[in-house]
Amino acid sequence: MATVIETALPDHVPPERAFTLPLFSRVATYENPFETLIPQMHAELPDISYVTNIFPGDQPGWLLTRAEDVQTMLRDGENFTKKGMGQWSQSIGEDWLVIPTEADPPMHGEYRKALNTHFAPQKMFALKSQIKERASVLVATFKGRGSCDFVGEFSEKYPINIVLDLLGLPQDRMPEFLIWEKDMLHTNDWEVRCNAVRKVKDYLLEEIEVRRKDPRDDYITKVLGFEFEGRLWNNDEVLGHCFNLYLGGLDTVTSLLGLIFQFLATHPDHQNQLRNDPSLIVVAVEEFLRAFAPVTAFRIAAKEIEICGQKIMPGEYISLCTPVVGRDPSFYENPQDIRFDRKAAHMSLGTGIHKCLGMHLARLELQTAVEEFVTTLPEFRLKDGFRTPFYLGNVMHVQALELQWDK
Repeated sequence: MATVIETALPDHVPPERAFTLPLFSRVATYENPFETLIPQMHAELPDISYVTNIFPGDQPGWLLTRAEDVQTMLRDGENFTKKGMGQWSQSIGEDWLVIPTEADPPMHGEYRKALNTHFAPQKMFALKSQIKERASVLVATFKGRGSCDFVGEFSEKYPINIVLDLLGLPQDRMPEFLIWEKDMLHTNDWEVRCNAVRKVKDYLLEEIEVRRKDPRDDYITKVLGFEFEGRLWNNDEVLGHCFNLYLGGLDTVTSLLGLIFQFLATHPDHQNQLRNDPSLIVVAVEEFLRAFAPVTAFRIAAKEIEICGQKIMPGEYISLCTPVVGRDPSFYENPQDIRFDRKAAHMSLGTGIHKCLGMHLARLELQTAVEEFVTTLPEFRLKDGFRTPFYLGNVMHVQALELQWDK
């Protein structure tokens, strides 16, 4: 499961805590990691491990396997920082922050003050009919066919349609945006990642400048009016926030949808439970968020600290690995069981002050997608002979998902 490291390690890293883990190998496998790799990690790894390949480019960091330890870290703004966490601007020799994701207090609070009202539950609920329309139109294109390419025909398009609508970006450039997004989030090649960051940055700066000269009724135009301590946001702040929406909006929900529907397609009892009682979908989505969380994010040690008896040095990365945390047997009873009556708290959308800005939109998108499929299609399953490729990395997902049903 894990490869023990025998090469030179930092002096404070015990060899017995150092591993290279397949969960971060950034390759595809036909083995479902939620059923094999992650339970093995909980069974075999210590509470904290030094993982040589945990960050893109096979860079090292610390992995916490216990949800309780992760919660403690996420609530500690003194010993941990998020500044520059993703190495997005830093990788291309710049220093703007992804806002609000990479902002620490007290700046973070000022940014959220401007942002929270725009992503409040009532604002997102107002988009419900638009979101449902996007889902319905896509499903209608393959409903009568008896099969679909779920990723290519639905999960890649559906959440991205919604975010592009919100930002006022052109839908016809979606294929290009998807290439940039995959090059940023699903590669281990640092040069490919950096080139994609430059392309996204340059494109967003062009769009921001267009809005400055010709304001529109879209979110980017609204961002230009946001204030920080009595002044308008500067260009780096506007860029950093738009970059954050591009990153989150074009990938996370797509990845979640693929993992959720792979489960539903292979577990007809769960699928039909929702089909027979759609009122369960809201709580089911919370269970899916716990069980199929795809993202590994990070904090950075702000000073020398100790976690689980292990010394951590300033500048070292410590992970919030939501796929691992969501399956912690010391935190969840029988975590491998998917139960719609569990109603257990999860950290898949963050916790504390850095809870996901778009969490209400993400939930609504997931709920709407599940509802559309189980209420308009008969029982669906994996296409005959199809094997699901699971991508291992910092954003886990299924690379393809072929579904079929009886017409």
